[in-house]
Amino acid sequence: MSSSASTPDFEGPIAVVILAAGKGTRMRSALPKVLHEIGGAPMLHHAMDAALGLAPARMAVVVGHGAEAVAAAARAKVPDVAICAQEQQLGTAHAVLTAEPALEGFEGEVIVLYGDTPFVELETMQRLRRERGEHGLMVLGFEAEEPGRYGRLILNNSGLDRIVEAKDATPQQLAVTTCNSGVMLGDCALILKLLANVSNDNAQGEFYLTDLPALAAEQGVTTGVVLCDEAETAGINDRLELSDAERRFQVHAREEAMRAGATLIAPETVFFSADTVLAPDVVVEPNVIFGPGVRVAEGARIRAFSHLEGADVGTNAIVGPYARLRPGTHLAADARIGNFVEIKNAEIGEGAKANHLTYVGDASVGPGANLGAGTITCNYDGFSKHRTEIGAGAFVGVNTALIAPVTLGDGAYVATGTVITQDVPEDGLAIARTPQQNREGSAKRLRQVLAARKAKQKE
Repeated sequence: MSSSASTPDFEGPIAVVILAAGKGTRMRSALPKVLHEIGGAPMLHHAMDAALGLAPARMAVVVGHGAEAVAAAARAKVPDVAICAQEQQLGTAHAVLTAEPALEGFEGEVIVLYGDTPFVELETMQRLRRERGEHGLMVLGFEAEEPGRYGRLILNNSGLDRIVEAKDATPQQLAVTTCNSGVMLGDCALILKLLANVSNDNAQGEFYLTDLPALAAEQGVTTGVVLCDEAETAGINDRLELSDAERRFQVHAREEAMRAGATLIAPETVFFSADTVLAPDVVVEPNVIFGPGVRVAEGARIRAFSHLEGADVGTNAIVGPYARLRPGTHLAADARIGNFVEIKNAEIGEGAKANHLTYVGDASVGPGANLGAGTITCNYDGFSKHRTEIGAGAFVGVNTALIAPVTLGDGAYVATGTVITQDVPEDGLAIARTPQQNREGSAKRLRQVLAARKAKQKE
């Protein structure tokens, strides 16, 4: 399992099992719960991203409702992830046991995470590993302001005695405020052994992963507890919780961007995606949206009310205001994209300009080229897309249509109001306009005809 992050050697190998089989009834959606997005990415991807920081030797995702879609999303993030199908949702222990084939022969630790709990941090998972010591199992818990439906962690002198689900708890146990997040870590062989002994003798008739600490204690194996902030373990079950998760993600993303050296003039109006990258000294003006796949280089300025997606913005480039960069856009250093300009699947060369009211799609614009207001690359004929190539230093006059496929050579000059249907050679001048005709008195006669026609329509 590849990852850019690494863990200390002494911790040994680790496998990750992410439970993502639930339907999410309270979402009231045909879309599987774990595929609802936070920051433009499925919440499942957030859980996988954090887990990848552990540099896992193996990763398994347990799927159920919407299995094909969830599996496809998981593979889009980690191509070699093991997909384990839970045909019937019989509880969390049953779900983890479904992943047993993916863990066959594995010697090391395994951590159980949840696709609908996207904010568990890498450092928290690393703490579980560091503090396991002689414990066979580790459980992640939190102090809850309103314990409500959460399972309670019943502690003893050696760590965790057992986990009691709220529906099975006594009044005394319900008074406990230390609660279970669901995240569990332990020796893989031990966990698989304990899972085989879990029963469904409980109020829900399900096989609970939370039974493992008590089963471990019966074998003289202790369970340790690590506590984290309650917000970190928050699961997402309905649209209100999804909205709150998005809010929390955006607050965190803005803070991280500013700590990394970007200036956000009105942070609360800027929206990020999970993979947005802003280099130091980037300035972002109010009301900017970064869709997935955006990277902005040093010193660039993104002006107000711009929308970027799938775009690379070069050093000291300026975008906007009111600009739209669509997927496949690459702006070189010092490029200028102005108000009401849309760029799609195009490379804009160093110092090139498109300052007003322009559409550039499926094109290459050379360094230093200038596209006047109203320039349009006519790239689609109703069946296929075609490219426009504009050379270095070319000048395209206002209100020009470039009917692709077409090439303008370096230094080419296109006169205002021209429709280009043929290539223009290097340093060539292209003019293609319908000859102007002035007809004396015709405007007056035309107005009379139109007025008479309108009057007749009212009769």
